[in-house]
Amino acid sequence: MVSLVNPARIKAFAQSEMLRTKTDRVDAGLIARFCRLHEPQPWSPPAPEIRMLQGLVRRQQSLIEMRVAEENRRDAPLVPPQVLTSIDAMLEQIDVQMEIVEREIERLFKDYPTLRRQRELLIIIPGIGETTAARILGEMPNIAEFRDVKAVAAYAGLSPRHYQSGSIAYRSRLAKTGNAELRHALFFPAMTAIRHNPPIREFAKRLRQRDKAKMTVIAAAMRKLLTLAYGVLKSGRPFDPAYGIA
Repeated sequence: MVSLVNPARIKAFAQSEMLRTKTDRVDAGLIARFCRLHEPQPWSPPAPEIRMLQGLVRRQQSLIEMRVAEENRRDAPLVPPQVLTSIDAMLEQIDVQMEIVEREIERLFKDYPTLRRQRELLIIIPGIGETTAARILGEMPNIAEFRDVKAVAAYAGLSPRHYQSGSIAYRSRLAKTGNAELRHALFFPAMTAIRHNPPIREFAKRLRQRDKAKMTVIAAAMRKLLTLAYGVLKSGRPFDPAYGIA
């Protein structure tokens, strides 16, 4: 049996035992004690097509970031002509690779009808386009198997973290102990959803009326958007624009 455990949990467990020595032997004993005490759930590896999709969407995102970086270099002041030539050549190669990756992603959806159907369900949700749908499916393997929306939010690091001790209380923040790639994938779509997705638009409006900060509203919209994605994938039914509006 194999289990996947957040390394932060193992580190915290080691700190609770006040371990001062770190060797392979000590670490092995520590992990064994952790497993006996907490009995982590067995891990089921994602299907091969999900692993392929994750690799492709991550590569696509890397290429996008590389292109932005090269464009910024090109727009910098006093760039020598020889450097501009090199940058333009690099941009051309990045564009070629982006086209290849995009074709491979489309081929994957064509070859796997279940994945294609899931993407079709997701892109009905205002705020989620084909690129975001692919990233959600790639970064959330077996999303329909999560027990509830709280587990989904926790996986993405979108659960609020509250701190209060006696009279001391801090503003709630995102826990961020989850999949950073998924959070990045939801940031801009959430801002689009705040404008064009009826339940999220109303939800954000209520938060603003309570004087919530802008980033708090966006984070809440990200969580709500992921909740809607989870709902349509779990149920297999299309998004209902009237959902959540009361």
